[in-house]
Amino acid sequence: MMRVRCPLAALMVIVTFAWGRAPADEIDFQRDIRPILSDACFQCHGPDEEQREADLRLDTREGLFATLGDQALIVAGNAAESVLYQRLTHEDPDQRMPPVDEARQLVGDEIQRIQQWIDAGASWNRLWSFVPPTRPALPAAVANAWVRDPLDAFVWDRLQHGKLSPAAEASPETLLRRASFDLTGLPPQVAFLDSYLSDDSPVAYERAIDRLLASPRYGERMAVEWLNAARFSDTSGYQMDGPRQMWRWRDWVIDAFNAGMPFDQFTIEQCAGDLLPNPTLEQRIATAFHRNHRGNAEGGIIPEEYRVEYVVDRVETTSTVWLGLTLGCARCHDHKYDPLTQQDFYQFFAFFNNVPERGKARKWGNAVPNIKAPTPAEGRELEQLDQQIQTVESELHALEPMIQEGLSVWTDQVRTAFAERTDRPTSPLYDKGIVDEPEVRVLLDDLHQIIGPEGPAEMSHWEGTPELIAGRLGQAVMFDGSTYVEVGDVAAYDYEDPFSVVAWIYPDASAGGAIVSRMESDTNERKGFSVELHDGHIHVNVVRRWLDDCLRVRSVRKVTPEQWQHVVSTYDGSKLFGGIV
Repeated sequence: MMRVRCPLAALMVIVTFAWGRAPADEIDFQRDIRPILSDACFQCHGPDEEQREADLRLDTREGLFATLGDQALIVAGNAAESVLYQRLTHEDPDQRMPPVDEARQLVGDEIQRIQQWIDAGASWNRLWSFVPPTRPALPAAVANAWVRDPLDAFVWDRLQHGKLSPAAEASPETLLRRASFDLTGLPPQVAFLDSYLSDDSPVAYERAIDRLLASPRYGERMAVEWLNAARFSDTSGYQMDGPRQMWRWRDWVIDAFNAGMPFDQFTIEQCAGDLLPNPTLEQRIATAFHRNHRGNAEGGIIPEEYRVEYVVDRVETTSTVWLGLTLGCARCHDHKYDPLTQQDFYQFFAFFNNVPERGKARKWGNAVPNIKAPTPAEGRELEQLDQQIQTVESELHALEPMIQEGLSVWTDQVRTAFAERTDRPTSPLYDKGIVDEPEVRVLLDDLHQIIGPEGPAEMSHWEGTPELIAGRLGQAVMFDGSTYVEVGDVAAYDYEDPFSVVAWIYPDASAGGAIVSRMESDTNERKGFSVELHDGHIHVNVVRRWLDDCLRVRSVRKVTPEQWQHVVSTYDGSKLFGGIV
């Protein structure tokens, strides 16, 4: 029964023999000559200007074909007349290159190869990676049953140069097993193998390959190498190696392979999907390729230093993955072995330097900036919920007159019960709309009540014996360092929430401690916020985790002792020191 050979197996044959040296008339400069010069000559006649001898460069085309005095370094077609070959073979040890005291000397086969190259015309070509690919001509036609397609002709031609014969064709079972591992990373299931072996069609193998390509496992197998290149991880990589969520991007890569996405689109969406016109959520998720770098959450780092390191990581990763170049060398100097300058590096750097991220990452979770990335199924569910919300909001809007009437009655009741004051303090923060009406208000006229978002509520309890005194607005309480009041489970603001704290205080010269505080214990870590008075200065603390995700700001000016003062602090939820006023 005829079976078609696996194309992947044929490709492996090409790779195996491509390294074999071609005949003399096919000597390639980059493959056969440059490695010799690089290994034996570039140390003194290469890119390093500080070590270069005799002002002679052999690493560039201009230098290699230069004229020394009245003699050409290389005379194409005549090795004997070429100064380079003459110095390599000179009988006088003082004239021969490399110098006799150098550890690296050319061996006979290497000198013969250089001679053959010069005699053949000394053709020079750029490194293959800088040359646009072109379709090569097929080797001479071979009347051989083994050659069944154009790819086979190249394999057969290379085998003939090496005086080798092709291996025997693999059994159908082995062939399908190889293809299955190559395309899905898994062996074929027994039912699949039986189906393949029982298929006598001339296109049985093609059908089997189509079936493997249609498997969801195909995208997973193809994505593995890409995830490695993109330094994919579900942790941040430093110290405690805290978790982060990057699996949505991983699934995007798998889906892209399974959908047969063209490589140019695959590239554009990962590099700049968010810059496309009206980008979809999936195109924005694709750009997470550039958020796979490690993130340092150590408390003692300099954030700007690591922000720069993240940008450098993107430059180096992108150049390695898409250009096949180690652009990282050009971070400090012009590249010595590739045509890349330090300016090239920092022009590339500037592209990624626009990402608005902080150098200090979060100990747990993804660093900002980030986006919500629901799965397609979750997205559909969210759309349904949005529609339900719109329906409810429409119904609520119809009830607005009744709500306003009830709110007016409730407001009047509150104002009557708590004697609305006309001497309420003013503040620029109120005037500018930065601080709204308080969500939680503590009035100390009655030691057992507060006003919360739902109206009057009971306080939890007092610690110590409170002493009522005349205050700025009605009664106040004398706090002696052992007295405090707990107002219940209110004001549960987080590190990412905007909120404000307002209080009237009358400190004496030695006053200190918390004015308003809410701190919770979470796995031996304190989190919350506090406004405190220490050494006459107002201190504001906003904490997710001390030393890592926390802010501490101190007022420049001191408060005046023995005088009523209005203390107002507001935080915008930005996790930046500048967000606290």
